[in-house]
Amino acid sequence: MVPGDVYFDNGATTAIAPEVLEVMMPYLTTEYGNPSSIHFMGNIAARGLRIAREQVANSLGSLPSEIIFTSGGTESDNLALIGAATACRKKDPKRNRIVTTCIEHEAVLETCEELKKRGFYITVLNVDKEGYLDPSILDDAMSNDVCLVSVMAANNVIGTIQDIAELSKISHEYGSYFHTDAVQGYTKMNINVEKDNIDMLSLSGHKIHAPKGVGALYIRSNVPISPIIFGGGQEMGLRSSTENIPGIIGLGKAAEISMESMDRDIRLMTKLRDEIIDNMLKINGAHLNGPIGKRRLCNNAHFRFDGFKGTDIVLALSKENIAVSSTSACSAGLSEPSYVLTSLGLSPKQCTSALRVSLSRYNTENDVVRLINAMESILRS
Repeated sequence: MVPGDVYFDNGATTAIAPEVLEVMMPYLTTEYGNPSSIHFMGNIAARGLRIAREQVANSLGSLPSEIIFTSGGTESDNLALIGAATACRKKDPKRNRIVTTCIEHEAVLETCEELKKRGFYITVLNVDKEGYLDPSILDDAMSNDVCLVSVMAANNVIGTIQDIAELSKISHEYGSYFHTDAVQGYTKMNINVEKDNIDMLSLSGHKIHAPKGVGALYIRSNVPISPIIFGGGQEMGLRSSTENIPGIIGLGKAAEISMESMDRDIRLMTKLRDEIIDNMLKINGAHLNGPIGKRRLCNNAHFRFDGFKGTDIVLALSKENIAVSSTSACSAGLSEPSYVLTSLGLSPKQCTSALRVSLSRYNTENDVVRLINAMESILRS
């Protein structure tokens, strides 16, 4: 970005924080050792790896030994679902069902489709018109054949926050493990794996001002899980491959910074989010998708506009050097209406008019003014 640009697509990716880049640089230049090497260069890399593991663990309230570094949220979801389901069925062949929701990220839904091919049964639960899963619906779907429940902490499209503590409680009542994809919610909502009784949690670096290509999976120490990548046995034998040390160092620092400023950042983003929502809904033909208030992620605002296509608005705003999105970046190349929005009961036409505004701690009041003024001009033309 250059001065004057406005970036409201933080749900897709975030800028690397200056402090994060600073701590990464030595590991990209002079401290380039392999952490598995026993010489002094390897020891430096191993120490950095250990510190980063502690930083991520501290952000979740877990033990460092329960953090497995991956290439990102997608790999973390794959390892959680395939690894845990495979291990559970091996332990108890009767537990061969996975329960999830219709608005999960593709990394969960597509992995469930793969598990179906491997003989597992998949139950996909519906949500209400705001994207919320009523815990009673999960309770009704549960039985003793369920090995794993996977429900995202906050939706990547409409920002709906789920009651993960209650959902995990229900899962455990039936002897099932509970996984949450927290890629969007991590550091933007209060999550503690002990307090919320979470068994596995996926996160990604590039959503919290760390680099792309690095993520982590929290796995409670008593959860059986099988590796899905084989080789040298790195990451406690669960994720073979030489660790991406610069990326991991960046993720650890980003987690530390985010936790130190989380309360302040949430207040800022919530304030700006609500200003955007209030002003956008004053525009004729504008509608909000998803919930209002505490059930909505602090940095997410999602709209639809009668008579307009979301992609046309994105391109018009881009000409004003304002970046927003019309869909999830993970499915931006698809022509079909968003399955998340259709799950809320919206028509295909309504889905094509969607616009997502996603904030970060770097956004300002002036950014909001720029966005609203530009939107009023575009929708009048």
